[in-house]
Amino acid sequence: MSASELRFFASSDGELAYRDTGGTGLPIVLLHAGFLDHTMWDEHVPAFARQFRVIAPDARGHGRSANASRPFRQADDLAELLHHLGTGPAVLVGISMGAMIAVGTALEHPDLVRALVISGGGTDEREFTEPWTKQAQAAQFQALAAGDIEAWHDASDAWAHGPERPRDAVRPEIYTRLRQMRRRTISKHTPGEPDHSIPVANLGARAGQITVPVLALNGAQDAPELRAMAESIARTAPRGRTAVIDDAAHFPNFDHPEEYSRIVADFLHGLNQ
Repeated sequence: MSASELRFFASSDGELAYRDTGGTGLPIVLLHAGFLDHTMWDEHVPAFARQFRVIAPDARGHGRSANASRPFRQADDLAELLHHLGTGPAVLVGISMGAMIAVGTALEHPDLVRALVISGGGTDEREFTEPWTKQAQAAQFQALAAGDIEAWHDASDAWAHGPERPRDAVRPEIYTRLRQMRRRTISKHTPGEPDHSIPVANLGARAGQITVPVLALNGAQDAPELRAMAESIARTAPRGRTAVIDDAAHFPNFDHPEEYSRIVADFLHGLNQ
């Protein structure tokens, strides 16, 4: 799908980009990971659109969406978009940062959410404790602080293969796509600019308030701390469950797109049973 198929919504702080397949099916919103954009779902939009209405936005400050000029919450941006589209409640499918947006929206705007599918995140822990995860995050921050974008790409690539798999366990075209998305987003920003993003607080502690079905769908090779974030939401939410995709890490939709789509679709079909 080409960028020409994107639509733009005049939010309260600039235009936000999104893709919308339309239709009358159950709406599902595909929420991308940090520094990426809606194109991480390119394989999944047409697959899901056969049965569902698919909405795939670029989060503020990512892809083709406007940067923030004042404090904002990603969950509120998503709520504003869904109100604009007149759709909901919707199923929110999020990976990493997208998982946090999904959980935050379920807590702050519960009337807009039908169910959650989250991978590799979902809580608001900022400090990692496991050596591999701490090192990978530190390498990213150090490279960005030094303005070394190639080193930042190299460090960011580590999340795609995870702590136990070698780099070549991931198909080269996946790294290429990740770098293309990251490049589009990082080019929108300048060193030292203020971070206006405000996270929704206490996501993990409040997960028991999420009354809709929750599926934690992790890659088995993702960093344990990231897997634990999604699983903790599913364990705490009254209607949560977990599933795992083998030989996949932080981006299970890239490693095994057909299996990822099948598990999500099966979960969605079970919502009305």
